[in-house]
Amino acid sequence: MNLVIDIGNTRVKCAVFEGGRVVCVFVFEKDKLVIELKKIISNYSVSASIIASVATISKNTVAEIKKLLNPVFLNSETKVPFVNHYKTPKTLGVDRIALAAAAAVTYPRKNVLVIDAGTCITFDFINKDKKYIGGAISLGIEMRYKALHTFTSKLPLLEINDDFNFIGTDTNTSIHSGVLNGICNEIKGVIYQYQKKFGDLTVVLTGGDTYFLAKQLKSGIFAHPNFVLEGLHTVLIYNLKND
Repeated sequence: MNLVIDIGNTRVKCAVFEGGRVVCVFVFEKDKLVIELKKIISNYSVSASIIASVATISKNTVAEIKKLLNPVFLNSETKVPFVNHYKTPKTLGVDRIALAAAAAVTYPRKNVLVIDAGTCITFDFINKDKKYIGGAISLGIEMRYKALHTFTSKLPLLEINDDFNFIGTDTNTSIHSGVLNGICNEIKGVIYQYQKKFGDLTVVLTGGDTYFLAKQLKSGIFAHPNFVLEGLHTVLIYNLKND
């Protein structure tokens, strides 16, 4: 069994894989990382593991993890199943590296646009020749609601509401329209730009807001909420085979 670990700024998401299939997914707070990893390896026979972290991990925590698992730590130097054409590869987030790896292996010989809708919305494009070209980084849904509230004196802080109309008839519904309708049209516009430039395009939607946005955007998009975890497993397998 293999263990993949995706460490965010506040939460950790892990998955146990067996034979390329997800056996179980775990989500917990970052400050419980070592405790939860001990629980996982006590219940599953883990033979290999990989860690991707967008947050800083203390040296003591890293040392403890190495004793437990001796994992691959994903970074810009890690072997990956695609060619990285990003001009500043060392600044490319490990989550985006994992997404590119998942796209290259899951959809071979395809132009793939991966949209990760989480804290930020990232767009990552890998072409049919397995070349990662780049993409974009935009504000996520929650961040947009918070920005409207934080940088104005009277606008309320709202939460996502999937029952919205594109014409707001009061302050609250106008905010929902601006945030949600705005994001949906932003994503549709970006997809159109890639389709216009590259022709056939496979679009993958992932991240915490996957199901909400998939419902709004509807046809022609593959929803993969665990695409980062699948990508991490892809990188792990690639490194085990090419070590």
